[in-house]
Amino acid sequence: MSITELLQKVQFLVDAGGNKKAVVFDYVLWEELLTLPEDLEDAEEIHCLREAGEEAIPWEQAKVELRSEGIDV
Repeated sequence: MSITELLQKVQFLVDAGGNKKAVVFDYVLWEELLTLPEDLEDAEEIHCLREAGEEAIPWEQAKVELRSEGIDV
């Protein structure tokens, strides 16, 4: 979600002088916002792995490896 899209979904509470004092948004948007830090962390990790020369593996191969470690996917 871009900053422009975010700003279109929020409402600003203003004081009598028209100064912005608070932001109001619905719960669905709140849940979307909560995923942003995780998405940024994932993107940073991918970037670091690529810089280190790590290769991506197919999802099917990743699932096999995770299951072999006892992780249910």
